[in-house]
Amino acid sequence: MDVNKLLHLSTYAGIIMLQSGAEIYRVEETICRICEAYEIDEANSFVTPTGIMVSLSYNDQTYSIVKRVNLRGIDLHKIERINDLSRRIAAFKPSLESIDKELNDINNTARYSMPVTLMFSGLAAGFFSILFGGNFRDLLAAFFIGGFIKYLASLFTKMSLNEFFINTICAGVSAAFAILFLNLGLIRNIDETIIGAIMILVPGLAITNAIRDTIAGDYLGGIIKASEAFIVAIAIAVGTGSVISFWLKVLGGV
Repeated sequence: MDVNKLLHLSTYAGIIMLQSGAEIYRVEETICRICEAYEIDEANSFVTPTGIMVSLSYNDQTYSIVKRVNLRGIDLHKIERINDLSRRIAAFKPSLESIDKELNDINNTARYSMPVTLMFSGLAAGFFSILFGGNFRDLLAAFFIGGFIKYLASLFTKMSLNEFFINTICAGVSAAFAILFLNLGLIRNIDETIIGAIMILVPGLAITNAIRDTIAGDYLGGIIKASEAFIVAIAIAVGTGSVISFWLKVLGGV
């Protein structure tokens, strides 16, 4: 039994899940499930949104590892595949080499193309504007704004810009475009257009994970996720509020 390799593989699986937006308790359970499948004497994992610590005991020896996790996003398909893999490991105990190969395959899974991502971001923004009482023209405006700020967010993420500033800028851009469309007579409901567009910036997964981690007893993870969601909400408010305030107080509004 190559315990060191097992330690690295289980941690690798946890890193993929954490980077894909999985709950803290789910990452910890998955790491321990993979290790315990190979008759490890004791397996313990401690996970935060920014790091993973794993310790294994086998034949009176202790193996441990600490990994820092800087990149975080949302990819529920990867989480689903890791969950499935961990259960197959517990049931069939495949070789560590095959696990390594499958983890690499999961990690390198291609995401949706940029055009598809932008289209569905726009559709989500457009239909949110309808949900909040907008009309068809608001839908079209929110569709354009939603797709554009999603492109900006992807561009700024590649530039390693801080997430607070990404959400602030994108929220400000959405408000600026809505004001422009209103002055051009393309829309009548600026509130619904802005709300629909910024809904794609709202950290719904972070809020959900904060609640689920807290219910599962992981209060540290729940507090951190809730704080993350709160900071994103502040960023959105600062971005939209600054632009609208400038428009009303400096430019005189409509």
